[in-house]
Amino acid sequence: MTPSSSTRIAVVTGAGRGIGLAIVRALAADGFAVVAGSRTINKALQDATPDALQVDLATPDGPAYLVEHAVERHGGIDLLVNNVAGTSTPAGGFLELTDDAWGHTLDLTFMSAVRATRAALPSLLDRRGAVVNIGSVNARLPQPRLVAQSAAKAALSNLGKALAEEFAHRGLRVNTISPGPVWTEVWTARGGPGDLLARRAGLAREDITDRLPAVVGLSTGSFTDPQEIAALVVFLASGRIPNMSGSELVIDGGLLKTL
Repeated sequence: MTPSSSTRIAVVTGAGRGIGLAIVRALAADGFAVVAGSRTINKALQDATPDALQVDLATPDGPAYLVEHAVERHGGIDLLVNNVAGTSTPAGGFLELTDDAWGHTLDLTFMSAVRATRAALPSLLDRRGAVVNIGSVNARLPQPRLVAQSAAKAALSNLGKALAEEFAHRGLRVNTISPGPVWTEVWTARGGPGDLLARRAGLAREDITDRLPAVVGLSTGSFTDPQEIAALVVFLASGRIPNMSGSELVIDGGLLKTL
């Protein structure tokens, strides 16, 4: 079904699961027609939006393909959410990161946002729209295991501020949401970082939900829920605070205590 001319159009990258899927659902519930880009189209995403596009956003042409699909189908874009990310985390750390590994992380986490924004910008400017980048506290709290991802997220944060400065006079709002640990399958999967940290702390798997936040250093005692990130996206997309641009909203359960 083609949306009416008054329907707001959103493009969300990395939409197949976790934070991205929660954002798609929240925007759809808020009245957006959502074009969702994901490497894999699953039933949950199909249930969340009728316009899910299979696309490899790490490729040079992938982000533009997604944006062009949205413009051709809906006539324009009001909101771009750059959420997709990926990283190479070899056990040996920095010295094991090859140029290819760096390239993979930068292409998926940073250059995908550059390419998607470049493709969407004419429509966003025409409609005085908004960009929301999903960053990470690791942009300011680097970890050796995530050195490439931390660098890419720092670049993404800087990009958002630069775009906000350059295009604010034309009505574009660009903001970044930087989560700390979010309770997605990255943490809940067996063999993932949650399991690793739990074993180091001597926690039984059934105690991870209640006790792992303290091990990680979260003052609130709980991980962030993906729906909390989605709620912030809806808020930033609403335009209710039109003078907010170039901002970084941190939601980390108190993880960043001194930075």
